[in-house]
Amino acid sequence: MRAREEKLNQIIDWAENNPDIRAVLLTSSLVNPYAPVDDFSDLDVELVLESRKAYEVNNSWISIFGDPISMIEESDTVFEGKHAMKMVLYKDHVKVDFKLYQVSEFLEDVKEKVLPEDWDLGYQVLVDKDALTENMKPPTYQSVMIHPPEEQKFQQLINDFWWDTTYVAKCLKREDIFYAKFMSENVLRTDYLVPLIEWYIAGNHDWNMITTNKHGRLFKKYLSAGMWNEVESTFSGSNIEENWSALFAYADLVHKLGTSVAQRLDFTYPFKLEEDIRNYLSEVRSMP
Repeated sequence: MRAREEKLNQIIDWAENNPDIRAVLLTSSLVNPYAPVDDFSDLDVELVLESRKAYEVNNSWISIFGDPISMIEESDTVFEGKHAMKMVLYKDHVKVDFKLYQVSEFLEDVKEKVLPEDWDLGYQVLVDKDALTENMKPPTYQSVMIHPPEEQKFQQLINDFWWDTTYVAKCLKREDIFYAKFMSENVLRTDYLVPLIEWYIAGNHDWNMITTNKHGRLFKKYLSAGMWNEVESTFSGSNIEENWSALFAYADLVHKLGTSVAQRLDFTYPFKLEEDIRNYLSEVRSMP
């Protein structure tokens, strides 16, 4: 994206000629070889300052790089006093997340035994006037890789999934679509289905440096066409019957994924629990 490249060059030129700024890093997806990048990918820029207070309280410098149309600010209290954030969307559609570091705070993170997650995702040093980054460890990308679960975690997820399907069923019978959607999307999908698909994909690749990015962005890349169709069938609109079909599609998919992961990791899958809950769901659906 040309506008993004131009804006990054503007930031670099500004920083090089600004004595307040001692270093600049680019982080996140644009420097992570495992992340998908497109025209909507953000610029994640870390500014290391002699004193960041003036840049926190005065936002006039943000307009140097274009016309901001929206901004979210997060103070250092959110980040345990280590830095502040200004996330800016510009009129040219480029979004820049500025992280403001004080030199002393930056060096504290450099000395950490384990690379902070933001840097472990990947980083590129754009400006370094004082060799502040010379002792930074290289990224391992392990913080975004999918790792095999312990059996207790797997069992808890499967047990909780089947338990929470009963809430969806009750809501659908009551025609309470708001609560049904909360349970099916916020809970079943986010808490259970997403990690289960991650384990399934990583297991099929022998847990070897596999990531599917945030919230399943790369699921379609790694799943077969048939499996992806099954995933799509768990999505539904506002029609109650359509949501019932999606609920049972969830059940079928979790059975397939769960038994596969359990077999690969030599875990026990709770077949009796599934059978009993499936019977419950069917009985609730058929009630007058």
